[in-house]
Amino acid sequence: MKVVIQRVSQSSVTIDSKIVAEIQKGLLILVGIEDSDGQEDIDWLVGKITKIRVFDDENHVMNLSVEDINGDIIVVSQFTLHASTKKGNRPSYIKAAKPDIAIPLYEKFVKSIELVLAKKVQTGVFGADMKVSLLNDGPVTILIDSKNRE
Repeated sequence: MKVVIQRVSQSSVTIDSKIVAEIQKGLLILVGIEDSDGQEDIDWLVGKITKIRVFDDENHVMNLSVEDINGDIIVVSQFTLHASTKKGNRPSYIKAAKPDIAIPLYEKFVKSIELVLAKKVQTGVFGADMKVSLLNDGPVTILIDSKNRE
């Protein structure tokens, strides 16, 4: 699994001119799933995401997690995170999991975050044409790949 984590002051997801998810201070997480992903990837990423210290403490040092600040999260599926640009100018998405594999993993990912934070996680709609709005705070943007745990 690959994720892009963005610290936001506000974020929303709109589908067909209707807001389906909206948060204030927290994280916008874009997640891409591939066929080889499983529960181990979910568990490792959820641990990282909920504990990663990207929010300022009283000394303006990034020392607090989304859990520490009781922040909110929006998770949006994004198969394009697995784009291969090796050949030509048209990206290939062959590594991205098909919906029959990706949807259950996506749902487990969201539920796992909810269990750790003990609160509802907002989401987009898997496979929908979404308009994602965000006010990136910092900006702080972090890329994490569960297959490359550095």
